[in-house]
Amino acid sequence: MNRYTRRKITEKIMFFLSVMSAFIGIVVLFLILGYVIYKGAGGLNIDFFTKLPTPVGVPGGGMVNALIGSFYLIGLASLFSIPAGILIGVYLSEFGRGPFASAVRFVSETLTGVPAIVTGIFAYSVIVIPMGRFSALAGAFALSLLMLPIITKSTEELLKMVPETLREASLALGIPRWKTIIRVVLSTAKSGIITGIMLAIARVGGEAAPLLFTAFGNSYMTWRPDQPVASLPVQLYVYAISPYEDWHQKAWASALVLMGIVLITNIVARIYARDK
Repeated sequence: MNRYTRRKITEKIMFFLSVMSAFIGIVVLFLILGYVIYKGAGGLNIDFFTKLPTPVGVPGGGMVNALIGSFYLIGLASLFSIPAGILIGVYLSEFGRGPFASAVRFVSETLTGVPAIVTGIFAYSVIVIPMGRFSALAGAFALSLLMLPIITKSTEELLKMVPETLREASLALGIPRWKTIIRVVLSTAKSGIITGIMLAIARVGGEAAPLLFTAFGNSYMTWRPDQPVASLPVQLYVYAISPYEDWHQKAWASALVLMGIVLITNIVARIYARDK
């Protein structure tokens, strides 16, 4: 067997293995999606989206407090993580040349790999214990720590992709550097930054571990940031480990809704990035 024949055989084997790996991954994904749809579709109705949970043994009820609570927590987390992540990304891309920038970049990259439960314990230590109670503020803080490095990294990388000639042309016209960054650099990378933000939201949308230590849960609706608040991932966890069949049905329905929200967010982010 000559070298050319051996190379062609190796190429075909690797191609076959790649296709099979992709096929297995897709099949597993669709099996999970199909099973969750099969188990959860029966629990979805109008009451699920409009009513509060009922006590054990009482039929009916819904998850409206957890649904709204999840969006509330993500909204609070976004108030901190989006501006901070963009500003840090701008600093690292446009000004980050010294040891301090290297330290900031190292911390950001380290936070990306920190388990979610660790951020929950940290938020519990610095907010829950001093306040003496669980709160939406603590939950939002924990989620913002998960969102921050994703937004920072995506902003930095996208700003680096903006052609240097655009910056030079703006500066040559006498436009200050800060205005060049806002009007030219950020404007050019705007669509990519928005995509990164949406992916960060999708990342934290299904997290339960940090919220168990921070927001905890609430059987009722509340908008006070200093009070515990319900969330869909935590409610799903509580219902899933319970011994009650009715709660198990609601847990599967919650899993279906949560999976749908995360999936739609990812799809919209990809489509938006592709169209822009």
